[in-house]
Parts: sequence; C-alpha cells; structure tokens
Amino acid sequence: MPDGLQAYCRECSAEYYRQRQEAKGKKVRERVSVPPGHKRCPQCSEVRPHSEWERNKTSSDGWASYCRECRAARNRASYLKRRYGLTEAERDAMVAAQRGLCVICLKAPAVHVDHCHETGRVRGVLCFNCNSAIGKLGDDPDAVRRAAAYLEGTPWKPTLVAPGVCRLPS
Repeated sequence: MPDGLQAYCRECSAEYYRQRQEAKGKKVRERVSVPPGHKRCPQCSEVRPHSEWERNKTSSDGWASYCRECRAARNRASYLKRRYGLTEAERDAMVAAQRGLCVICLKAPAVHVDHCHETGRVRGVLCFNCNSAIGKLGDDPDAVRRAAAYLEGTPWKPTLVAPGVCRLPS
C-alpha cells in the first residue's frame, strides 16, 4: 500500500500463500514453532539448539541451513559424487564386496576410495595406510615391486653389467 503497510496481517497472508501453493499441487511444509535459541533443520526435521549449528554470516539468521550432522553428511556425499562420481550406496557396495577390509593389508577397515591419478578411474576402497603408500609410490607398479623385493630381502640395488650399463633386479 502507499502507506507502507500490507492489506493483510502476516498470518493471513501466509495462509493465503499456502492455499495458492496447495491449489497448484505443490507441497507446503507446516510451520513449526521453534523456541528462542533453537533452529529447525530441514533435512532431519529436528529442532536443535544453536550450539549444534555452524555460523553463517551471509544467512538471514546468522546460522547455517542444516545442523552439523546433516551438513557433514551432505558434504561427504557431495565430495564423493564430485571427486569420484560415486554415490554413498555405490561406495558401500564396493566395501561390502571387499567384506569391509582393505584388499591390500586385509587387516584394517576399508574407508578411503582409491583411484588412478592418470585416468581418474576408481580402483577400490582401501585403508588409509595402504592408500597413502600407493600414492607416495606414485601409482607406479615397478616401484611397488621394488619395495616388495626390498622387504623380502632380495637384492634391490642395480648391478653393473658393463661400463655405463646397469641391470635392475626383476
């Protein structure tokens, strides 16, 4: 209106909006009363105290859109999809196919997705130590073989065959 006021009160205007949206066939969530110092998470639908939320200066109320637990779950799922093209269900199926264990050491639980750095293809799910060992060896099968030969005690140093010609152990 010209005087800066609305024709209807906030509650009546909200009810009218709700009726219009439902007439269009859209789902409108019910308004939930939230006590002061709390916020409702749209994903888990729980009302939680502000201590269970991250701060966000850009939002209207100064708090994140989702509670810490839901936000962490969404970030994990988003990272898997963005980085490896996997859903959490696909990753869990891979872990189940490996019986929950790392396929290299067969001791630790498999929690880290391993992939080829050249092609980006996902190879499997490994424990942290095995995944980082492969990465530190540069995804080089020859380096892994030399490391295995070293651990088994076989000669690992190159032998001089002729001047300027060395033979690497096989």
